[in-house]
Amino acid sequence: MSAQNTPESGNLLKSFQPYKEKKGEEYMNDRQIEHFIQILLNWKKELMEEVDRTVGHMKDEAANFPDPADRASQEEEFSLELRTRDRERKLIKKIEQTLNRLDEGDYGYCDSCGVEIGIRRLEARPTATLCIDCKTLAEIKEKQLGH
Repeated sequence: MSAQNTPESGNLLKSFQPYKEKKGEEYMNDRQIEHFIQILLNWKKELMEEVDRTVGHMKDEAANFPDPADRASQEEEFSLELRTRDRERKLIKKIEQTLNRLDEGDYGYCDSCGVEIGIRRLEARPTATLCIDCKTLAEIKEKQLGH
């Protein structure tokens, strides 16, 4: 199984090109919005292709091994793949929610304080809803509460 090629896993999408801002350009203008729509749609497409590959792999590889160790090994492999696909399914849902935010004009602004999240942070984490300061503060609070 190949590593995911997504912004949040540390890899860039195959077709990713960093956004080049023009001097004096307005934040979240039409060009920037289109840039992030393409990132999100490409990312979703790659995740969906991975789901299809997993289904095909599990159908092709499913075998009823007489040896309990072989059967357990295969079940563990399938279980790991299914957990990965479940995380990706949740990520696809988050991508769809982010696309809705883009449609509604809420994308790119912190849910907590309302400041601009920033182009580079959004390229690194396209589904981000908090600016780096609010995210850092939330993580500190989370550690203090032991969650």
